[in-house]
Amino acid sequence: MANDDILEPDQQIIKADFSSALSERYLAYALSTITSRSLPDVRDGLKPVHRRLLFAMRQLKLDPDQGFKKSARVVGDVMGKFHPHGDAAIYDAMVRLAQEFAMRYMLVDGQGNFGNIDGDNAAAMRYTEARMTQVSRLLLDGIDEDAIDFRPTYDGESEEPVLLPAGFPNLLANGAQGIAVGMATSIPPHNVLELADASLHLIKHPNASIETLVGFVQGPDFPTGGLLVEEPDSILETYRTGKGGFRLRSRYEVEREKGGAYQIVVTEIPYQVQKSRLIEKMADMLNNKKLPFLADIRDESAEDIRIILEPKSRRVDAEAIMESLFKLTDLEVRVPMNLNVLDRDGKPGVLNLREALNAWLAHRREVLQRRSQFRLDKIERRLEMLEGYIIVFLNLDEVIRIIREEENPKQALMTRFDLTENQANGILDMRLRSLRRLEEMELRKERDALIEEQDGLREMMNSDDLQWKQVSSQIKEMRAVFAKDDKRMTSLASAPVIDYDPTEILAEKEPITVICSVNGWVRAMKGHVDLEQEFKFKDGDEKAFAFHAETTDKILAFADNGRFYTLAGDKLPRGRGFGEPLNLMIDLPAEATIISMFKATTDKLLVAASSGHGFVVETEQAYAQTKNGKQVLNVSGAIKAAACCAVDGDSVAVVGVNRKLVIFQLDEVPILGRGRGVILQRYKDGGLADIKVFNGADGLSWQMGGGRTRTETDLTPWLAKRGAAGKLPPTGFPRPAKFT
Repeated sequence: MANDDILEPDQQIIKADFSSALSERYLAYALSTITSRSLPDVRDGLKPVHRRLLFAMRQLKLDPDQGFKKSARVVGDVMGKFHPHGDAAIYDAMVRLAQEFAMRYMLVDGQGNFGNIDGDNAAAMRYTEARMTQVSRLLLDGIDEDAIDFRPTYDGESEEPVLLPAGFPNLLANGAQGIAVGMATSIPPHNVLELADASLHLIKHPNASIETLVGFVQGPDFPTGGLLVEEPDSILETYRTGKGGFRLRSRYEVEREKGGAYQIVVTEIPYQVQKSRLIEKMADMLNNKKLPFLADIRDESAEDIRIILEPKSRRVDAEAIMESLFKLTDLEVRVPMNLNVLDRDGKPGVLNLREALNAWLAHRREVLQRRSQFRLDKIERRLEMLEGYIIVFLNLDEVIRIIREEENPKQALMTRFDLTENQANGILDMRLRSLRRLEEMELRKERDALIEEQDGLREMMNSDDLQWKQVSSQIKEMRAVFAKDDKRMTSLASAPVIDYDPTEILAEKEPITVICSVNGWVRAMKGHVDLEQEFKFKDGDEKAFAFHAETTDKILAFADNGRFYTLAGDKLPRGRGFGEPLNLMIDLPAEATIISMFKATTDKLLVAASSGHGFVVETEQAYAQTKNGKQVLNVSGAIKAAACCAVDGDSVAVVGVNRKLVIFQLDEVPILGRGRGVILQRYKDGGLADIKVFNGADGLSWQMGGGRTRTETDLTPWLAKRGAAGKLPPTGFPRPAKFT
């Protein structure tokens, strides 16, 4: 460039809108991350770094039947020739390919410390050695036969494969994980025998249903084993959409000891769960008394996993303990599936099971076509040379004379025997010692064999059926390699139904009397004492609730905010003192008040609000798992929860603050899990005071002063449909209006 052409500094500045420039550069970064780092190709199931690792190992001749080389040598070649990134990132990728607990089918055969399931790191690359496995050989098979495209490396000095021939369904067999910009992929590993069977079926039936394919591919197959307890319908939906997840839990055994004692031995843990971290978390939970059913946890693992769990009581069933541990710890995890991959055009997208397998099969067919065309071209060149060699054999003396005497022997040979330039060059390049081996019969035999092979290849290239037949044959050969010792490692199972909490069994069953004061002080007295006796309370406080229960019972408290709170009978403060504030046991808001506390004796409860709305809720739906309680009755503003009673009968009695009573059939009230409910009684002013469920044939009873009970059998005046205003109750009905 001449001096006059040099731009001034202000002319070198390109003015652009900041947001536009930022978005363009971020988009370029995002696309690079998606296509070159995070998402695998649907055809070979590899990311660029893994593809480059295998290609570099092939160039180093690290075949499965050859010796090992230092990992540093492999990493150095990959970094210097193909992958301009840090050596640590390359080595980490290589280490994972050699870990039997990370890869269902390892692509690298490692020698040395390549890490362990405890989460310990691999030794430095200068200490470890590596070579390819048989799976890697299948992935690379045919790469020298024009099976795939090559592209220039980052420095332009050599070439690297765009993808591998992939004679192995690596995407689903080994799975993949990656996080890109705005998208991610998570593909669990599968059993190659099942994938091969599904692929063979797809070749015959390209539009086979997902239900049929799931008959072959039953679910993921993890290198760490475990039990897959996902519901069949959920598995089917995951493979149909390409998105979902799988419940994977540990495998365990129960070892019986003398005297009826036993211990639980965990022999397999979920995929990608670090054993040391798992035990550390469980030990912390045990120390914090969050695993009350366990006495001790020990790790006796050597080469195999052996985690010992000692129960606190032999009376607790092992299945119940494990079901609780599955809920509380990483002994059970949910493995996500997001089959987000790059298609043959480099576009990311989520595929279902059929689409992923069909993409691999289409690639295998394309590889077959390209390798066949490569072989045809090679045969054509060889046949051309064989024809020239036969001419030499038949006219050996004349050929020798032309070479010795002619000034331009090449042209003379071409003119004399009607040879092509390649044939003439081949004849002139022959060594004299080769002339004695040019026997006509051998030449013609080789030519006939090549012609026969050529005809067969051409016939196959012109027939879709023959091509798919050849692909099927290759898959069957690949399947045979793994058929002997490739049993499924992850078993399919159903989670057992445990209808009780093991912590309940740990508590000794003893009778108690639960007492709660108006100000919210609660205690449990030993034994079933007389509920009418005088109890001690703080000054200005008095009894609100008192009832008999057992230490193994769950106590329900219903507050006027519409929430149920659950208390364990054995956790209530003991003694004959004043007890402890209820707020220490549950997260009860300051403005909320407990309106009912009881031991549930029925399967259903009737709840009602001051507005007269209410519904029936199943008792199981009312139990809360946390101190924060469980919202059941929806209330707002001035409307509060007003009453709760057990459902034990066929009729409902509702009385309002206005002392109006209405009675109707229980089946008019819906069963809900949560909501506002329906109108039980209407009011012009005031609101609901109390409710009761009873048997209409036995009459309606209520408590009078002095502990007396009155029963009214003729209920005709108060019978109506749900939502009526009601009528005044019989003479002598309590003031304020209450049934108990």
